[in-house]
Amino acid sequence: MCGIAGILFTEDSFVKQGLTKQMCDAMSHRGPDADGFFQEGKISLGHRRLSIIDLSTSANQPIYEASGRYVIVYNGEMYNFQEVKNELNDYPFKTSGDTEVLIAAFAKWGPGCISRFKGMFAFAVWDREEESLYVCRDRMGVKPLYYYHDREQFVFASELRAILASGLVPRRLNKQALADYFSFQSFGYPVSPIDGVQQLEAGSYLKINKGKTEKTVYWALGTTSGGHDFKDIPAVKKHIRTLLCGAVQRRLVSDVPVGAFLSGGIDSSTVVGLMAEVSPARPATFNISFSEKEYDEAAYAQMVAKKFNTLHTTIGLQPEVFLDELENALDAMDSPSADGPNTYVVSKAIRNAGITVALSGVGGDELFAGYPFFKQYLQLQKRKSLFDHTSLLRKTAAGILSKSRSGKNQRIASLLNADRMSISHVYPEFRRILSPVLINQLTRLNWKGKSFLSQELAAHQAIFEKLPLLSQVSAAEYIGYTQQTLLKDTDQMSMAVSLEVREPFFDHDLVEYMLQVPDSIKFPVYPKSLLVESVKPLLPDEIVHRKKQGFLFPWQVWMKNQLKTFCETRIDRLSQRDFINGSNLKAYWKRFLDNDPTVRWSELWLFVVLEYWMEKNKIES
Repeated sequence: MCGIAGILFTEDSFVKQGLTKQMCDAMSHRGPDADGFFQEGKISLGHRRLSIIDLSTSANQPIYEASGRYVIVYNGEMYNFQEVKNELNDYPFKTSGDTEVLIAAFAKWGPGCISRFKGMFAFAVWDREEESLYVCRDRMGVKPLYYYHDREQFVFASELRAILASGLVPRRLNKQALADYFSFQSFGYPVSPIDGVQQLEAGSYLKINKGKTEKTVYWALGTTSGGHDFKDIPAVKKHIRTLLCGAVQRRLVSDVPVGAFLSGGIDSSTVVGLMAEVSPARPATFNISFSEKEYDEAAYAQMVAKKFNTLHTTIGLQPEVFLDELENALDAMDSPSADGPNTYVVSKAIRNAGITVALSGVGGDELFAGYPFFKQYLQLQKRKSLFDHTSLLRKTAAGILSKSRSGKNQRIASLLNADRMSISHVYPEFRRILSPVLINQLTRLNWKGKSFLSQELAAHQAIFEKLPLLSQVSAAEYIGYTQQTLLKDTDQMSMAVSLEVREPFFDHDLVEYMLQVPDSIKFPVYPKSLLVESVKPLLPDEIVHRKKQGFLFPWQVWMKNQLKTFCETRIDRLSQRDFINGSNLKAYWKRFLDNDPTVRWSELWLFVVLEYWMEKNKIES
């Protein structure tokens, strides 16, 4: 895993020496092992390397294609690079890594080569002959890529802080995107928290030539490799197991040891069990243990570790460690997010145990209907006649709830006021943190309720309608929370400590198939029953049927005690900014301190994180 950056001037201006180095230095944590640069006239490329495959210096980047025409900087892993390499018998390879395979494939097949790749990646290729720049992002959006484009330049990088470090992009807050942040706890596609900086769409690439950009979407949700027969349920489960085994096996490709997160839950236990099955090496597993037995899952993790004979490490972690690490986690945050600190502390503990690459069970809930929302959406569709937007019952209930001081009740009112009960209308309400009413009370955004997420979901509605109902929720999750919060947090917080995390449940072959599986087969009779039965008898019954725990850190208590000064300082400073209704925000904070049950800590934490991030990055409002 690495970090990439680059600058392309649209005219024949020369890139100032050292600018790309400044960008790469700002994200040195992504690649502590080496850096490298290419500069030629109006183009400059930079790279920070975390050595995973082919540890030799010959694999340092940028890498030139054999003829010298193409140059590449690359972040990620192509898990099937050996298969692709076998199709390039006439290429004079000098390294044993995947980067050279990628550039050789590009030279032979052009950007169409991307369809052959299985992995997580973001890369940039400079065509020296045509003077064209190609920037690409993987199908699921696991690896980030941000860019800024105006009449004079195209600037891109793996992180926002790298783009800002170029000095070419104004440090100005994107106020148009703030409503999405307050609604869904992160900044969604296509925008970012920086005005003018955009996220490259997952499953797409840009071609930049003579100042013009052309986007090509090479993969989208709903893509399928062909028709599938779902009448034979045992065959369906067998095929799911085959896809899972392939996804795990591909992610074991590495020249450094590969570990795994093991919580003792269904998803991580499945990943570890399949690791033991497809590889002769003993998996190295890691569990975060807590002294509070009510929440501690260490015993279940140890049960799984014993069953699969893993090299298991239990890392004891006190809740107070989160407090000690809080500012480090917030400093590591490239884009504001409410969930980041948890991921940072866990990743740091794993990295300190000597692991550079770790597999994670993240994504199992999205694929196998693991959240309550999946069943709720099915029930909503069965009873949607009761929720017809013309019904008196619905209008009356929405009117009453909208007047409540509770953010939760206001969100329900928004759901009842939705024009339709389609997934694109319903999903945002289930994932919403602050209601539109509350956003307009606490800010001066004068928001009308149309979010970037809603627009993106609406653009995919035709695709949703072709999918089974449970898969519609999965697809909405990928576009929303998964890409914009879950994967983003996993990347930025793990890479902040130079840890590469790989997620088998986000394998695109598996995703394509699972989105076609009928509801009658996927319905979770018990938690993630299709996953459990597909890998049966891999998991012990004690793991499958235990009560889901998970450690709940007492943020509500901390913010009123240990973190009170920290939070209050940020609330006061943010209240002075022009887009915030300072008196209302302070009053809301006081209601929280006075134990008003309608005020949730998570709502106020969004404001605290935003102010901290703006101060850290010197962002103007």
